[in-house]
Amino acid sequence: MRIALGIEYDGSAFSGWQLQDDARTVQGCVEVALSKVADHPVRVACAGRTDAGVHGIGQVAHFDTEATRSMRSWVCGANANLPKQISVTWAQQVADDFHARFCAMRRRYRYVILTRPVRPTFLSGRVSWDYRPLDVQRMAEAGAYLIGEHDFSSYRALACQAKSPVRTVHRLDVTRQGELIFIDIEANAFLHHMVRNIAGVLMAIGAGEREPAWASEVLEMRDRTLGGVTAPPHGLYLMEVGYPEQFGIPRLSQTSMVW
Repeated sequence: MRIALGIEYDGSAFSGWQLQDDARTVQGCVEVALSKVADHPVRVACAGRTDAGVHGIGQVAHFDTEATRSMRSWVCGANANLPKQISVTWAQQVADDFHARFCAMRRRYRYVILTRPVRPTFLSGRVSWDYRPLDVQRMAEAGAYLIGEHDFSSYRALACQAKSPVRTVHRLDVTRQGELIFIDIEANAFLHHMVRNIAGVLMAIGAGEREPAWASEVLEMRDRTLGGVTAPPHGLYLMEVGYPEQFGIPRLSQTSMVW
């Protein structure tokens, strides 16, 4: 049978999601834990392979197994064998044609920025820190240029292996709560470093270094070397993954929200 999982994790403790031979990864820890519960080797596939330092709140993964376990046993058994920085939040059987990555219709990320003159302590590793005062209105104006279907070549990593740089951004909101600024981006899919590169451009605009229209100019250049800096990974969260209703994948519970 095929089982889907909801997973949340503190990415600061890992070298990203993807399995690596010489590094501690989220995928590696999850597979070890599930293999113990299943009593056979388990390989998982996820909706979004997050980088080192990037966090997951609404990550979705799936695996195949011949072991007969209750859904509660998959959750509790996995968590009993996982490090404290990772938690399986739900499990359910899904159709054999469900794929955590290829069936996803949309993904939502949140980038969190702490704006104050001094560096954080308790939020270290959880937010991106910027000592400069950032103008949220200018950032939101700039973000509006990126909504819709575009060639995001200027906003992807030089090493990005995606076949096409075209993505559709459905929503991009910039809001402030006290000293925290939230950049919420929802798209059909994302390129490597796309959100962090967008955040870097918006932060430069918010600091007054560039005008809001620069976000569009960078987009039109289709050249990563002419874009802004890549924002740090610490403030990035994979918040939610959306699927067709036929698969019955649970929506993220508000109690799971870290912000």
